[in-house]
Amino acid sequence: MKALHSSLDQTEEAFDNVRDYLHQFEFTLGGNWDYDHGSFDRYLDEAHKVWLRIPFEVTLGQLGGDTDETDAMVRIGTPYVLKHVYNEGVDHSAHLMTASALINQFQAPLDEDAEIESEWIGKAERLLREVEQKWLN
Repeated sequence: MKALHSSLDQTEEAFDNVRDYLHQFEFTLGGNWDYDHGSFDRYLDEAHKVWLRIPFEVTLGQLGGDTDETDAMVRIGTPYVLKHVYNEGVDHSAHLMTASALINQFQAPLDEDAEIESEWIGKAERLLREVEQKWLN
């Protein structure tokens, strides 16, 4: 993980506005959201292993997911780049006779926080600068 300096850090805004704005840059609500926090994620590579993540914390109201409308206000956290290195292929140790094998057939990540090459950090910084320049104007 590599934290990136950003003028967005600690900015407060309506969740709907942030979501709609970041969708223009292909960010999606990360699957790790909860009623009081979450992140917007944007892949940087075609394999979807390197990501620019913009975390947020709910400061007012509650987040109900990626619904059309919510009254939640959010505070943007420090953006960062992360890289996940996964085993490719099927986990041959998965038990085929269990229902969970349908879900757990892939191997665990080799490294959930792999070293990030400078090209990805540069790409993330350029994308972040573009997001900052046009921020909710």
